[in-house]
Amino acid sequence: MDLRKLKKLIDLVEASGIAELEITEGEEKVRISRGGATSIATAGPAPVAIAAAAPAVVPAPAQPAQEPAAPEGHVLKSPMVGTFYRAPAPGSKAFVEVGQSVTEGDTVCIIEAMKLLNEIECDCTGVIKAILVENGQPVEYGHPLMIIA
Repeated sequence: MDLRKLKKLIDLVEASGIAELEITEGEEKVRISRGGATSIATAGPAPVAIAAAAPAVVPAPAQPAQEPAAPEGHVLKSPMVGTFYRAPAPGSKAFVEVGQSVTEGDTVCIIEAMKLLNEIECDCTGVIKAILVENGQPVEYGHPLMIIA
């Protein structure tokens, strides 16, 4: 395989955005990988390595975002996967609000999983400092729900 053909293949890989291209012509085999090495294998001599000129994309260093200081305290986490609800029914009063005192065992929200409504109880005594999930938002196991201090 001649060098002009190899150059065209390398340009094709770069322009198309594909990760890898492998072509076999008779006893010759060419594999071009983005960011890796390209090799030509024939029945005779040892494989020859050709560096694939993949364009390097280096993102500019981002400025660290100044996140507001999160309230400190105990984090109540979701015990299951489901949908978070703050109230027992649409339009009714929420179980808890920010600033409200709670005791261990109080119901603080509901997580719906597979059409079953599971009441989530507070696992410590304190004051609700933050509610970290919006009403109707899906949550996963271990997802932070509330901060209690």
